[in-house]
Amino acid sequence: MSSPRSAGQKGRTVSLVTLGCARNEVDSEELAARLDAAGWTLAEGAGADDGGEVADVVLVNTCGFIQAAKEESIDQLLGAAAAGAKVVAAGCLAERYGAGLAESLPEAQVLSFDDYGDIAARLDAVLAGQRWPAHAPRDRRRLLPISPAGRPAAGAHLPGHGTVAATAADPGTAGPGTAGPGAAGLRSGIPDLPAGVAPASGPRIMRRRLDNDVVAPLKIASGCDRRCSFCAIPAFRGAFVSRPPQDLVAEAEWLADSGVRELLLVSENSTSYGKDLGDLRLLETLLPALAAVPGIERVRVSYLQPAELRPGLVQVMTSTPGVAPYFDLSFQHASGRVLRAMRRFGDRERFCGLLDQIRAAAPGAGVRSNFIVGFPGETAGDVDELQRFLSDARLDAIGIFGYSDEDGTEAASLPGQVAADDIARRVEDLADLAEELMAQRAAERIGETLDVLIQEPLTGGRYSGLAAHQAPEVDGSTTVLSDDVLSVGDMVSATVTGSDGVDLVAEATAATASPRRRAAIR
Repeated sequence: MSSPRSAGQKGRTVSLVTLGCARNEVDSEELAARLDAAGWTLAEGAGADDGGEVADVVLVNTCGFIQAAKEESIDQLLGAAAAGAKVVAAGCLAERYGAGLAESLPEAQVLSFDDYGDIAARLDAVLAGQRWPAHAPRDRRRLLPISPAGRPAAGAHLPGHGTVAATAADPGTAGPGTAGPGAAGLRSGIPDLPAGVAPASGPRIMRRRLDNDVVAPLKIASGCDRRCSFCAIPAFRGAFVSRPPQDLVAEAEWLADSGVRELLLVSENSTSYGKDLGDLRLLETLLPALAAVPGIERVRVSYLQPAELRPGLVQVMTSTPGVAPYFDLSFQHASGRVLRAMRRFGDRERFCGLLDQIRAAAPGAGVRSNFIVGFPGETAGDVDELQRFLSDARLDAIGIFGYSDEDGTEAASLPGQVAADDIARRVEDLADLAEELMAQRAAERIGETLDVLIQEPLTGGRYSGLAAHQAPEVDGSTTVLSDDVLSVGDMVSATVTGSDGVDLVAEATAATASPRRRAAIR
């Protein structure tokens, strides 16, 4: 294989394209850090460097969740190849299909999660014209012990966890121009060292930020132990593994030093956090610790399982300063019969009861959820039950997805498959209803005073930001009107004066800083 060359050397540029969810964003930032540390130049954009030329290698971190995501991944790979770059597929689609994807898509080389630790060497080989052998797909759950308690010591690579044994020959990086614990990168539990010097031993976290947003994802765990009949994710992402709390707090401190003001906690199932570390209630202590990190204004949790949402966790999420009362609940349906076929918990009455508990603790709590329509055996009565739940639930954000068979899942072989035309019609009807209901819920917030994190200046004293019930990119935004000059990263108290669909318009109050920010200033 080719040996690493110095940063910026001609013929060693890589464009990193990220598709899919925020978890993939964290994985890409680990890849970026490893490549940067090995001397690769990260190009701007999807395949072009600063001079407008195509990067030598385009690394696509693919998504393989649903059919539409797979198709987008394939299109990105083919487009990069057509532009003349050497193309590498990583991420979920690559991991899930391995050699089969490489055979059907000869334009791209296919890497596994297990290649991430040596990603620079893999791209060196690709650049040298070598064909890297694609892996045979396997069930990654079998790489870890069945008992959760035995998993932290197992050796499987977990993308986005980024903890590696540090050596003097392998310096870390926080990324050019990035504030934080020095050019040696973030080392959990290890004091800062001079530039270019890594600790002789001990863990550290590899991550380079790929944007300057004031909101950043923080991966708290990987994998999933649930066995939903429609979902293939556990097979290619593996069993559930939590990251140690001290690593997360250290990474949060580094993110805060780099300008991040809101942390978006991501995983496949955040409510399971800590079960493999011996404490199923560990999230209840992690959240206040992250919210206490200097510079962090707000912590938001995503991917909550309704069946695992404990009263103690609800209390912490609705009463801890700096923790958003925001509930990203994976309901998936509201018909008990369909949910049982999905191998999931609940029904309309139980879900409404859970929402009542949340709103009793925090009346203005934000709630979002996604729903699958057209699951095998779904009847018109099941759809009516889902419509009734949506009308009663007053959700801030609703995602409607049509069911599609996923390779290797139990649902793909279930009887009662719903015709594609019927699924499309149900999706359209429910999406129309969801749009109307989300607009109604946004209008209900007129008159509320919200804490809004400013993300972007607009014009004429207008600023775009996120309220506590608005996760980045998926839940709408709030336009703040202010007579004072605001800065990106400010947390502003603002009273809602209008709405447009899911988006809000609000006027900053005379005291622009939120109570949390004012307390910190004092």
